[in-house]
Amino acid sequence: MTPAPTTHVFDPTTLREYDIRGVVGKTLGEADAYAIGRGFATRVRRTGGRTVAVGYDGRHSSPALEAALVAGLNASGVDAVRIGLGPTPMLYFAVHELACDGGVMITGSHNPPDYNGFKMMLGHGPFYGDDITGLGTMAASGDWEEGAGTAHGVDLIDRYVDRLMKDFTPPPMTIVWDAGNGAAGPVVAKLTARLPGKHVLLFTDVDGDFPNHHPDPTEEHNLVDLKAAVAANTADMGLAFDGDGDRLGAVDGQGRVVWGDQLLGLLAEPVLRALPGATIIGDIKSSQALFDRVAELGGKPLRWKTGHSLIKAKMKETGAPLAGEMSGHLFFAHDYYGFDDGLYAAVRLIGAVAEAGKSLAALKDAMPALVNTPELRFPCADTRKFAVVEEVRARLTAAGATVDATDGVRVTTADGWWLLRASNTQDVLGARAEATSEAALARLIAELDSALAASPVGAVTHK
Repeated sequence: MTPAPTTHVFDPTTLREYDIRGVVGKTLGEADAYAIGRGFATRVRRTGGRTVAVGYDGRHSSPALEAALVAGLNASGVDAVRIGLGPTPMLYFAVHELACDGGVMITGSHNPPDYNGFKMMLGHGPFYGDDITGLGTMAASGDWEEGAGTAHGVDLIDRYVDRLMKDFTPPPMTIVWDAGNGAAGPVVAKLTARLPGKHVLLFTDVDGDFPNHHPDPTEEHNLVDLKAAVAANTADMGLAFDGDGDRLGAVDGQGRVVWGDQLLGLLAEPVLRALPGATIIGDIKSSQALFDRVAELGGKPLRWKTGHSLIKAKMKETGAPLAGEMSGHLFFAHDYYGFDDGLYAAVRLIGAVAEAGKSLAALKDAMPALVNTPELRFPCADTRKFAVVEEVRARLTAAGATVDATDGVRVTTADGWWLLRASNTQDVLGARAEATSEAALARLIAELDSALAASPVGAVTHK
């Protein structure tokens, strides 16, 4: 038998701000998973913990990575509670429900099929930033606890669905649900079986090849099947999930996309009715209309950095009961645990629409008539993306522009605003612009193009 390694060096591109991501067989593999298990278990033990919940998504590489991770956890003296295949929020739920000391989810989320990765929580809080880079430092020096942990499985899906249904009594609706062959599919099937009305299910079979469309509801071309099924069934709405079920996408009965920041505005209304004056957090990519709406409802709008771990930490710091991102991550601390859960967000959206007494299409019609882009993505070398944003920020600041540097650069002008930021999960720069007219939007996009043209992005390559 090959002796277990005592040190490990990660590919530097995999240790990201709020999770670990890489291309399987190139920048990420089972040796990395084992080392993550060793390092994470060491952190758990040094904080007095002993048990870690482990789950995985439907990617072909996930079971092998999960087995290697568990071996690493056990080798450093931590017991693994294996919940098996399911969405990321079910793993977060397991940590709370089973009183575990931490959790690790093996998932590539919305990345291409050849990617995979790890999302972690220590105790009930996010594990990100220096925590993640610290795993690399520990692995390089072999700073790992020794031990002999155990592993056992728990079937949690029915308990999770029970929690999603708690205090939820919606009126009958016709809803189309698109799981995109991701890990949320089996939960969607069980959840909808308990809901009144008519529910049309698309692609609930888990398939790591994603044969129907890529599971990323922020890309409108991935919603073509959902829109068609909404039209064919004269549905009230359509709901879509990403590969690991922690993000929600939606279309109204007319087939129009209701974007993540617009969903957050709808979800904020009942929350602020229950908790007047509460802080509602939107990410830097969110529409100004969201922040204006929260203020109009009597809440305190707060613009913050993009990233599920960063948002969760800010919620804890501010006591915010609700937060969300343009990408469809929606976080409820009001009557829930504070983590992002696309399935729970779907339940709360159905409830908010029912409470409003209007259709989702009517609620969409009532939103301000702003003109904006979806999130634009520009390929950029991992080694260059943060430098490009800093170069752009420095030039704009020197020119006297109005810049919010909370996360990237968000530039406000008389025409509206535009944003450029580095993705923490992909080798891309993300951008967005919003204005009151098409002509104003064209001017903003021209400003963005000009700012970006002055900084070469570098070639995008994978090892």
